[in-house]
Amino acid sequence: MKTKNNRVSNDPIGDFLTRVRNALAVNKKSVVVPYSKLKAQLAELLVKEGYVSNVKIVNEDELARKGLELTLKYNDTGRSVIRGLRRVSNPGLRKYSKAKEAPRVYNGLGISVLTTNKGLKTDRAARKEGVGGELLCQVW
Repeated sequence: MKTKNNRVSNDPIGDFLTRVRNALAVNKKSVVVPYSKLKAQLAELLVKEGYVSNVKIVNEDELARKGLELTLKYNDTGRSVIRGLRRVSNPGLRKYSKAKEAPRVYNGLGISVLTTNKGLKTDRAARKEGVGGELLCQVW
């Protein structure tokens, strides 16, 4: 009997971050995560901010196996560009922030990711546009 690797998670963003964290721990070149629109936006934001090299959709034809492949980024010494990932708001305890109170990560060296009514934004972009929202995660 064949088993499937796609398990349903109660916290898909937490699962996304854990898969990336685990891949970085063993110096993988890329990691595949199950597809969703929110995870695709988060991955594109990580590319835009320079934490991930590339993102592409894999198994686009098969809906059950559709995923995102993230190409992880390492510096010249072989150390990961991402030093840490932290889930802030989770299904059991949601955390929200006003635009001016969006937390800075390591005094601006990292980013906080917020879901706003204008899409996913970094803390800097949310402050600039004056929109608040749910704090998804922090990356540094």
